[in-house]
Amino acid sequence: LSHNLSNICSKKIVSFVFPCRTLSSTMLQNSTQDRYMEAVVRSFIFVLFGTIINSINGVLVFTFFRSSIFYSDPRYILYIHLVINDTLMVFFSVTLSVMSYAWPKVPFPFCVILLIIAAATYNNTPLTLAGMAVERYIAICKPLHHHQICTVRRTYILISLIWGVSVLPGLTDLIIIVIVRPLSVFTTSTLCSSTNVYNTPYNEELSKVKNSLYLSVVWVILVFTYCQVLIAARRASADKSSAKKAQSTILLHGAQLLLCMLSYITDKIFLPLVTDQQKRISFFNYLLTNIVPQLLTPLIYGVRDKHFYNHRKGFYSCKLPVVKVEPSKQ
Repeated sequence: LSHNLSNICSKKIVSFVFPCRTLSSTMLQNSTQDRYMEAVVRSFIFVLFGTIINSINGVLVFTFFRSSIFYSDPRYILYIHLVINDTLMVFFSVTLSVMSYAWPKVPFPFCVILLIIAAATYNNTPLTLAGMAVERYIAICKPLHHHQICTVRRTYILISLIWGVSVLPGLTDLIIIVIVRPLSVFTTSTLCSSTNVYNTPYNEELSKVKNSLYLSVVWVILVFTYCQVLIAARRASADKSSAKKAQSTILLHGAQLLLCMLSYITDKIFLPLVTDQQKRISFFNYLLTNIVPQLLTPLIYGVRDKHFYNHRKGFYSCKLPVVKVEPSKQ
Protein backbone atom coordinates (compact mmCIF):
# COMPACT_ATOMS: atom_id res chain seq x y z
CA LEU A 1 0.00 0.00 0.00
CA SER A 2 2.76 2.37 0.92
CA HIS A 3 4.51 1.54 -2.34
CA ASN A 4 1.39 2.40 -4.34
CA LEU A 5 0.88 5.62 -2.43
CA SER A 6 4.45 6.69 -3.15
CA ASN A 7 4.00 5.96 -6.85
CA ILE A 8 0.79 7.96 -6.96
CA CYS A 9 2.33 10.86 -5.08
CA SER A 10 5.41 10.87 -7.29
CA LYS A 11 3.24 10.92 -10.39
CA LYS A 12 1.20 13.81 -9.01
CA ILE A 13 4.28 15.79 -8.16
CA VAL A 14 5.86 15.16 -11.56
CA SER A 15 2.62 16.07 -13.32
CA PHE A 16 2.55 19.33 -11.37
CA VAL A 17 6.20 20.32 -11.77
CA PHE A 18 6.52 19.42 -15.45
CA PRO A 19 3.85 21.89 -16.66
CA CYS A 20 5.50 24.63 -14.54
CA ARG A 21 8.86 23.93 -16.15
CA THR A 22 7.24 23.89 -19.57
CA LEU A 23 5.52 27.21 -18.89
CA SER A 24 8.73 28.77 -17.58
CA SER A 25 10.64 27.51 -20.62
CA THR A 26 7.95 28.83 -22.95
CA MET A 27 7.96 32.24 -21.27
CA LEU A 28 11.76 32.39 -21.49
CA GLN A 29 11.66 31.39 -25.14
CA ASN A 30 9.00 34.02 -25.90
CA SER A 31 11.02 36.66 -24.06
CA THR A 32 14.12 35.71 -26.02
CA GLN A 33 12.17 35.83 -29.28
CA ASP A 34 10.75 39.25 -28.34
CA ARG A 35 14.23 40.60 -27.65
CA TYR A 36 15.50 39.09 -30.89
CA MET A 37 12.65 40.62 -32.92
CA GLU A 38 13.15 43.98 -31.21
CA ALA A 39 16.85 43.88 -32.08
CA VAL A 40 16.06 42.96 -35.70
CA VAL A 41 13.51 45.79 -36.02
CA ARG A 42 15.89 48.36 -34.52
CA SER A 43 18.77 47.24 -36.71
CA PHE A 44 16.51 47.39 -39.77
CA ILE A 45 15.45 50.96 -38.90
CA PHE A 46 19.08 51.99 -38.38
CA VAL A 47 20.18 50.52 -41.70
CA LEU A 48 17.15 51.93 -43.55
CA PHE A 49 17.68 55.50 -42.38
CA GLY A 50 21.44 55.21 -42.87
CA THR A 51 20.97 54.00 -46.44
CA ILE A 52 18.53 56.81 -47.25
CA ILE A 53 20.76 59.54 -45.81
CA ASN A 54 23.95 58.26 -47.42
CA SER A 55 22.20 57.85 -50.78
CA ILE A 56 21.10 61.49 -50.69
CA ASN A 57 24.57 62.56 -49.58
CA GLY A 58 26.09 60.50 -52.37
CA VAL A 59 24.10 62.47 -54.95
CA LEU A 60 25.29 65.73 -53.38
CA VAL A 61 28.93 64.60 -53.42
CA PHE A 62 28.62 63.48 -57.04
CA THR A 63 27.08 66.85 -57.96
CA PHE A 64 29.93 68.73 -56.29
CA PHE A 65 32.74 66.81 -57.99
CA ARG A 66 31.01 66.82 -61.36
CA SER A 67 30.81 70.64 -61.49
CA SER A 68 34.12 72.48 -61.39
CA ILE A 69 32.49 75.80 -60.44
CA PHE A 70 32.15 74.56 -56.85
CA TYR A 71 35.87 73.84 -56.43
CA SER A 72 36.85 77.49 -56.07
CA ASP A 73 34.07 78.53 -53.65
CA PRO A 74 34.90 78.10 -49.92
CA ARG A 75 31.20 77.99 -49.07
CA TYR A 76 30.61 74.87 -51.15
CA ILE A 77 33.90 73.30 -50.04
CA LEU A 78 32.85 73.60 -46.39
CA TYR A 79 29.40 72.30 -47.24
CA ILE A 80 30.64 69.23 -49.09
CA HIS A 81 33.01 68.55 -46.19
CA LEU A 82 29.97 68.58 -43.91
CA VAL A 83 28.15 66.18 -46.25
CA ILE A 84 31.09 63.75 -46.45
CA ASN A 85 31.57 63.93 -42.69
CA ASP A 86 27.87 63.22 -42.11
CA THR A 87 28.12 60.24 -44.46
CA LEU A 88 31.03 58.83 -42.47
CA MET A 89 29.32 59.55 -39.15
CA VAL A 90 26.09 57.81 -40.17
CA PHE A 91 28.03 54.82 -41.52
CA PHE A 92 30.10 54.32 -38.37
CA SER A 93 27.27 55.04 -35.93
CA VAL A 94 24.93 52.61 -37.71
CA THR A 95 27.73 50.03 -37.84
CA LEU A 96 28.33 50.35 -34.08
CA SER A 97 24.60 50.17 -33.35
CA VAL A 98 24.07 47.03 -35.44
CA MET A 99 27.25 45.46 -34.01
CA SER A 100 25.87 45.86 -30.49
CA TYR A 101 23.15 43.33 -31.47
CA ALA A 102 24.90 41.14 -34.02
CA TRP A 103 28.47 41.11 -32.61
CA PRO A 104 28.32 41.84 -28.87
CA LYS A 105 31.96 40.93 -28.17
CA VAL A 106 34.40 42.90 -30.34
CA PRO A 107 38.21 42.82 -30.05
CA PHE A 108 39.22 45.76 -27.89
CA PRO A 109 41.76 47.39 -30.31
CA PHE A 110 39.31 47.23 -33.24
CA CYS A 111 36.57 48.72 -31.06
CA VAL A 112 38.81 51.61 -29.97
CA ILE A 113 39.63 52.45 -33.60
CA LEU A 114 35.92 52.52 -34.51
CA LEU A 115 35.08 54.68 -31.49
CA ILE A 116 37.85 57.21 -32.26
CA ILE A 117 36.69 57.60 -35.88
CA ALA A 118 33.01 57.80 -34.89
CA ALA A 119 33.75 60.39 -32.17
CA ALA A 120 35.88 62.46 -34.56
CA THR A 121 33.11 62.62 -37.16
CA TYR A 122 30.60 63.50 -34.45
CA ASN A 123 32.82 66.34 -33.18
CA ASN A 124 33.40 67.56 -36.75
CA THR A 125 29.76 68.52 -37.23
CA PRO A 126 29.47 71.46 -34.78
CA LEU A 127 32.92 72.77 -35.68
CA THR A 128 32.13 72.69 -39.42
CA LEU A 129 28.81 74.42 -38.77
CA ALA A 130 30.68 77.15 -36.92
CA GLY A 131 33.13 77.55 -39.81
CA MET A 132 30.27 77.82 -42.31
CA ALA A 133 28.56 80.46 -40.15
CA VAL A 134 31.76 82.52 -39.98
CA GLU A 135 32.13 82.29 -43.77
CA ARG A 136 28.59 83.63 -44.25
CA TYR A 137 29.27 86.40 -41.73
CA ILE A 138 32.36 87.53 -43.67
CA ALA A 139 30.50 87.32 -47.00
CA ILE A 140 27.61 89.52 -45.77
CA CYS A 141 29.28 91.89 -43.30
CA LYS A 142 32.70 92.23 -44.95
CA PRO A 143 32.07 91.60 -48.65
CA LEU A 144 35.11 93.57 -49.84
CA HIS A 145 37.48 91.36 -47.82
CA HIS A 146 35.71 88.06 -48.40
CA HIS A 147 37.87 86.93 -51.34
CA GLN A 148 41.03 87.86 -49.46
CA ILE A 149 40.10 86.11 -46.20
CA CYS A 150 38.14 83.10 -47.43
CA THR A 151 40.48 81.52 -49.95
CA VAL A 152 40.46 77.90 -51.08
CA ARG A 153 43.83 77.23 -49.43
CA ARG A 154 42.69 78.64 -46.08
CA THR A 155 39.48 76.63 -46.34
CA TYR A 156 41.41 73.36 -46.62
CA ILE A 157 43.65 74.45 -43.74
CA LEU A 158 40.53 75.06 -41.65
CA ILE A 159 39.20 71.60 -42.51
CA SER A 160 42.53 70.05 -41.46
CA LEU A 161 42.39 71.94 -38.14
CA ILE A 162 38.81 70.78 -37.57
CA TRP A 163 39.86 67.15 -38.01
CA GLY A 164 42.86 67.63 -35.73
CA VAL A 165 40.76 69.16 -32.96
CA SER A 166 38.07 66.49 -33.38
CA VAL A 167 40.47 63.53 -33.16
CA LEU A 168 42.28 64.93 -30.10
CA PRO A 169 39.65 63.91 -27.46
CA GLY A 170 39.56 60.33 -28.78
CA LEU A 171 43.33 60.04 -28.64
CA THR A 172 43.29 61.50 -25.13
CA ASP A 173 40.75 58.88 -24.06
CA LEU A 174 43.01 56.18 -25.48
CA ILE A 175 46.02 57.54 -23.57
CA ILE A 176 43.98 57.53 -20.35
CA ILE A 177 43.02 53.88 -20.96
CA VAL A 178 46.68 52.94 -21.53
CA ILE A 179 47.76 54.67 -18.31
CA VAL A 180 44.92 53.66 -15.99
CA ARG A 181 43.96 50.16 -17.16
CA PRO A 182 46.31 47.18 -17.63
CA LEU A 183 47.66 46.57 -21.11
CA SER A 184 46.10 43.10 -21.08
CA VAL A 185 42.76 44.78 -21.78
CA PHE A 186 43.84 45.13 -25.42
CA THR A 187 43.81 41.33 -25.76
CA THR A 188 40.20 41.02 -24.60
CA SER A 189 36.84 41.39 -26.32
CA THR A 190 34.18 43.82 -25.18
CA LEU A 191 30.84 45.39 -25.98
CA CYS A 192 31.78 48.19 -28.37
CA SER A 193 30.33 51.34 -26.82
CA SER A 194 31.99 54.44 -25.46
CA THR A 195 30.40 54.04 -22.01
CA ASN A 196 31.73 50.50 -21.76
CA VAL A 197 35.25 51.14 -23.09
CA TYR A 198 35.90 54.60 -21.61
CA ASN A 199 34.57 53.75 -18.16
CA THR A 200 37.15 55.47 -15.95
CA PRO A 201 36.36 58.65 -13.98
CA TYR A 202 39.02 60.51 -15.97
CA ASN A 203 37.29 59.68 -19.26
CA GLU A 204 33.98 60.88 -17.86
CA GLU A 205 35.44 64.20 -16.72
CA LEU A 206 37.19 64.66 -20.06
CA SER A 207 33.91 64.04 -21.89
CA LYS A 208 32.12 66.67 -19.80
CA VAL A 209 34.84 69.28 -20.39
CA LYS A 210 35.04 68.53 -24.11
CA ASN A 211 31.28 68.69 -24.68
CA SER A 212 30.88 71.87 -22.67
CA LEU A 213 33.80 73.58 -24.42
CA TYR A 214 32.83 72.53 -27.96
CA LEU A 215 29.16 73.41 -27.66
CA SER A 216 29.79 76.70 -25.84
CA VAL A 217 32.25 77.93 -28.47
CA VAL A 218 29.98 76.90 -31.35
CA TRP A 219 26.91 78.51 -29.79
CA VAL A 220 28.78 81.77 -29.19
CA ILE A 221 29.91 81.79 -32.84
CA LEU A 222 26.40 81.03 -34.16
CA VAL A 223 24.73 83.69 -32.00
CA PHE A 224 27.37 86.30 -32.85
CA THR A 225 27.26 85.68 -36.59
CA TYR A 226 23.45 85.61 -36.66
CA CYS A 227 23.20 88.94 -34.81
CA GLN A 228 25.77 90.55 -37.07
CA VAL A 229 24.02 89.31 -40.21
CA LEU A 230 20.68 90.50 -38.80
CA ILE A 231 22.15 93.97 -38.23
CA ALA A 232 23.63 93.99 -41.72
CA ALA A 233 20.25 93.03 -43.22
CA ARG A 234 18.69 96.19 -41.80
CA ARG A 235 21.21 98.47 -43.43
CA ALA A 236 20.07 100.25 -46.57
CA SER A 237 23.26 99.44 -48.47
CA ALA A 238 23.23 95.73 -47.70
CA ASP A 239 22.11 92.98 -50.04
CA LYS A 240 18.90 92.07 -48.23
CA SER A 241 18.29 88.90 -50.23
CA SER A 242 21.71 87.45 -49.45
CA ALA A 243 21.42 88.54 -45.82
CA LYS A 244 18.06 86.78 -45.46
CA LYS A 245 19.47 83.59 -46.92
CA ALA A 246 22.46 83.80 -44.59
CA GLN A 247 20.11 84.20 -41.61
CA SER A 248 18.14 81.13 -42.64
CA THR A 249 21.34 79.14 -43.11
CA ILE A 250 22.64 80.05 -39.64
CA LEU A 251 19.24 79.16 -38.14
CA LEU A 252 19.47 75.74 -39.78
CA HIS A 253 22.93 75.35 -38.26
CA GLY A 254 21.44 76.19 -34.88
CA ALA A 255 18.65 73.64 -35.34
CA GLN A 256 21.21 70.94 -36.16
CA LEU A 257 23.31 71.83 -33.14
CA LEU A 258 20.23 71.89 -30.88
CA LEU A 259 19.28 68.38 -31.97
CA CYS A 260 22.84 67.21 -31.30
CA MET A 261 22.69 68.71 -27.80
CA LEU A 262 19.59 66.66 -26.96
CA SER A 263 21.79 63.57 -26.65
CA TYR A 264 23.58 65.07 -23.64
CA ILE A 265 20.32 66.29 -22.07
CA THR A 266 18.59 62.93 -22.49
CA ASP A 267 21.53 60.89 -21.15
CA LYS A 268 21.99 63.08 -18.07
CA ILE A 269 18.37 63.96 -17.19
CA PHE A 270 15.79 61.53 -18.59
CA LEU A 271 17.60 58.18 -18.50
CA PRO A 272 18.27 58.20 -14.71
CA LEU A 273 14.59 59.02 -14.05
CA VAL A 274 13.11 56.30 -16.26
CA THR A 275 14.85 53.03 -15.42
CA ASP A 276 12.39 50.62 -17.05
CA GLN A 277 12.37 52.25 -20.49
CA GLN A 278 16.04 53.13 -20.92
CA LYS A 279 16.52 51.01 -24.05
CA ARG A 280 13.58 52.60 -25.85
CA ILE A 281 14.58 56.11 -24.79
CA SER A 282 18.15 55.46 -25.94
CA PHE A 283 16.81 54.18 -29.28
CA PHE A 284 14.67 57.26 -29.95
CA ASN A 285 17.42 59.50 -28.61
CA TYR A 286 19.82 58.00 -31.16
CA LEU A 287 17.37 58.60 -34.01
CA LEU A 288 16.69 62.15 -32.88
CA THR A 289 20.29 63.20 -32.30
CA ASN A 290 22.26 61.16 -34.87
CA ILE A 291 19.84 60.59 -37.75
CA VAL A 292 17.41 63.54 -37.91
CA PRO A 293 20.15 66.26 -37.90
CA GLN A 294 21.71 64.61 -40.95
CA LEU A 295 18.44 65.03 -42.82
CA LEU A 296 18.81 68.80 -42.43
CA THR A 297 22.18 68.85 -44.18
CA PRO A 298 20.74 68.54 -47.74
CA LEU A 299 18.43 71.47 -46.97
CA ILE A 300 21.29 73.87 -46.24
CA TYR A 301 22.50 74.06 -49.83
CA GLY A 302 21.27 70.95 -51.63
CA VAL A 303 17.71 72.29 -51.92
CA ARG A 304 17.87 75.98 -50.95
CA ASP A 305 20.85 77.01 -53.08
CA LYS A 306 19.86 77.61 -56.72
CA HIS A 307 23.24 76.75 -58.25
CA PHE A 308 23.56 73.52 -56.34
CA TYR A 309 19.91 72.67 -56.93
CA ASN A 310 20.16 73.20 -60.70
CA HIS A 311 23.27 71.04 -60.98
CA ARG A 312 21.72 68.37 -58.78
CA LYS A 313 18.54 68.45 -60.86
CA GLY A 314 20.58 67.64 -63.95
CA PHE A 315 21.70 64.44 -62.25
CA TYR A 316 18.15 63.05 -62.44
CA SER A 317 17.23 64.37 -65.88
CA CYS A 318 18.31 62.38 -68.89
CA LYS A 319 18.53 64.75 -71.83
CA LEU A 320 19.21 63.32 -75.25
CA PRO A 321 20.91 65.49 -77.82
CA VAL A 322 18.55 66.77 -80.51
CA VAL A 323 19.97 67.00 -84.02
CA LYS A 324 18.12 69.23 -86.37
CA VAL A 325 18.32 68.06 -89.99
CA GLU A 326 17.67 70.62 -92.69
CA PRO A 327 17.01 69.68 -96.29
CA SER A 328 19.84 70.50 -98.62
CA LYS A 329 19.27 73.29 -101.03
CA GLN A 330 19.61 72.37 -104.66
